[in-house]
Amino acid sequence: QQQQQQQQGGNPVTPQPGAASGTNKFLQPIHVCDMSLTDLLNELQHDPWPVPQGKRPLRATGVALSLAVGLLESTFPNTGARIMAFLGGPCTQGPGMVVDNELKNPIRSHHDILKGDARYMKKATKFYDSLAMRTAENGHIVDIYACALDQSGLSEMKAMCNSTGGHMVMGDSFDTSLFKQTFQQVFAKDAKGDFRMAFNATLEVKTSRELKVMGVVGSCISMKKNNGCVSDTEIGVGGTSMWKFCGLSPSTTVAFFFEVANQHSAPVAQGQRGIVQFVLSYQHPSGQRRIRVTTISRNFIDASASQHIHASFDQEASSALLARMAMIKAETDDGPDVLRWLDRSLIRLCQKVGEYMKDDPSSFRLSEAFSMFPQFIFHLRRSQFLQTFNNSPDESAYYKNKLLIEDVNTCLIMIQPTLYSYSFNGPPEPVLLDSSSLQPDRILLMDSFFHILIFHGETIASWRNQGFQNQPDHENFRQLLQAPIDDSQELLRGRFPMSRYIKCDQGDSQSRFLTSKVNPSQTHNNMYGWNQESGMPVLTDDVSLQVFMEHLKKLAVSSSS
Repeated sequence: QQQQQQQQGGNPVTPQPGAASGTNKFLQPIHVCDMSLTDLLNELQHDPWPVPQGKRPLRATGVALSLAVGLLESTFPNTGARIMAFLGGPCTQGPGMVVDNELKNPIRSHHDILKGDARYMKKATKFYDSLAMRTAENGHIVDIYACALDQSGLSEMKAMCNSTGGHMVMGDSFDTSLFKQTFQQVFAKDAKGDFRMAFNATLEVKTSRELKVMGVVGSCISMKKNNGCVSDTEIGVGGTSMWKFCGLSPSTTVAFFFEVANQHSAPVAQGQRGIVQFVLSYQHPSGQRRIRVTTISRNFIDASASQHIHASFDQEASSALLARMAMIKAETDDGPDVLRWLDRSLIRLCQKVGEYMKDDPSSFRLSEAFSMFPQFIFHLRRSQFLQTFNNSPDESAYYKNKLLIEDVNTCLIMIQPTLYSYSFNGPPEPVLLDSSSLQPDRILLMDSFFHILIFHGETIASWRNQGFQNQPDHENFRQLLQAPIDDSQELLRGRFPMSRYIKCDQGDSQSRFLTSKVNPSQTHNNMYGWNQESGMPVLTDDVSLQVFMEHLKKLAVSSSS
């Protein structure tokens, strides 16, 4: 089933004189309608209309969203507000339908989209894109909470969240604690009692004449303000120096891309300073309109001065930026083309900043400032952001939405999950995200943002199944089993949306969430070789990080590259 709620951000703006006089029929301040709203929600029941066997329930999600958008559009234009859509399945009727109501016709997969067999996708995507643009132009937010065992059409509806800055949450059921804890965090308040959200923001970028802004990758739309600081080359939402962000939260992160203008015809003098100013105007939940201005200044340096580049390069931020660029490219280009672009970018960087002798791969070295960058790119190539295998289109849309809005540290955890080891050999310690870490006498805790997984090695699982932890003589073993559980609860606290919590044993089907992420240094192809580190072999044909680095070194030092 689906319901829509409209919640006004504070009491910021009185309806405009031309607004409909019947506004009070549909929208009321929460203190006026609190009791009635609570009663209505308590009285909600499942749709009593019978669903014939072999059919899907009829859902007119597109009409419902269009109605909510039109209502706010006519009553509170250009005022902070949010629409919450709760989806229990795909739209099967009317505009925006993503599948018909015949169960014998499965909802589209990545394979169907690739072959052009997704019958309703193009029309539905066009409908939701236009609806998202209408919503964003009025400064309103759309949140989508999709809880169903099958897909709900998030792939077609993604613009509703990506353009308005709304929350996208995906789960199995509205009854799970996972969803309930996530939903409660939406209404979290700060120390002053205000919601931790901002509405209807505009962000303008001003630069000195040496710099031009190429675009933004984030949850925003263009306000089509073209002036002298706008580059002709676009990345993400470009061609403008001002953007609208309908919804902001304390964790909202935006990627800006700049270029140095006229580098060849009028080179910038050494030591000259480039200036960038961000002017952010937003509606606070209290109803106030606030402006925040941030100005930064940086020195221009000669591109050949490698010591300055090495000292200032941030490989974590660069990995997150490159991931967002690759994600944008993947929307229009084929998967292999995106991977080739990523490989070329990495090879060019290694050629520029690496230390090596021509045609001698063994001489290749990267300074500490760049040492982790190839590893991040290796894991990005294998991640769910660029690979669609074993993911539905809805899951891909959900994962990409989070990469679009989260901060650098969170993006890196999504790309390269953290892995901690618990054993009798010492306190918990971080270990390599590698198949050699999958030891029988260890417990592993993996955090990939989307999943928090506790993995018990074969020996540990055997001891646990025999009940050793319940015997007084094995108190240390009981504490060892409890330690990763306590740490996982600490990771879950405050996370939005809540991560899926998984406990598994070595060899279980659920362990695939871990084995698909680790570097396959030991596979079924080399598990019997000499001098191999002990560990659980991973059944995959993917190349390992070691092989990836060997090929990278050869290409970086090659005279013909």
